[in-house]
Amino acid sequence: MLVERQWLWKENRALSTRLKYAKLRQPACVEDIDYRHPRGLQRSVMEHLSGCDWIRYAQNCIITGPTGAGKSYLACALAQKACRDGHRTVYFYAPKLFREIQAGQADGSLPALLKKLANVNLLVIDDFGLEKANAALYRDFLEILDDRHLTASTLITSQFPPSRWHELIGDATVADAILDRLIHGSHRIELDGDSMRKHRDKGMGTHQDPCAFAAGLGGSPKGEDLKEKKGDSVVPQAGLRLGQKPTRS
Repeated sequence: MLVERQWLWKENRALSTRLKYAKLRQPACVEDIDYRHPRGLQRSVMEHLSGCDWIRYAQNCIITGPTGAGKSYLACALAQKACRDGHRTVYFYAPKLFREIQAGQADGSLPALLKKLANVNLLVIDDFGLEKANAALYRDFLEILDDRHLTASTLITSQFPPSRWHELIGDATVADAILDRLIHGSHRIELDGDSMRKHRDKGMGTHQDPCAFAAGLGGSPKGEDLKEKKGDSVVPQAGLRLGQKPTRS
């Protein structure tokens, strides 16, 4: 009993460390995904991805869909499951990642950032395409993907389907290279339907949060339909144009 308790304590501490390192945008877990809302999400696909075999085989995942479809939640849920399964994970809101790349170019810290991103098992890039980036930033982004190609997994969410990424990136050669490293053999989730924020459940009873339970941390319910964490969260406008800056909440 004492040995088992010590083992659980070490596992929970290691999980807490991985979650802290990941810096996920919001608390989420695969056990709490809402399949009732009609948005084209298949339970079988999520259950397959929840097994994390795609991460073990260094495959990628791309989640696309309109505002409010739950892309960020699904990404954070899969990232949290990866942490639970022992995979080192890092989450980045895409505009913030490009700002850090730009800052790294200016102060010489870019090599350290590239090394950090190359060494994680799962890199999550959320809301790709919300802000316009210059050609140099996209070339550095390509370098990140190239360092991870066939060795680690990348998960990207975007309001724009890959068929529009050439228009977004601007440089056809760089766009081809980025798509080549991301798309082929990747897992695709294409969401549709109305915003889930319009259909939040009312009168949720108090229950054990599956995410916290899985982590051995306890806590209050944090379902997919709850509000997102403040800070870098963004509420994109309907009909957002490529490169148009979002409004911060």
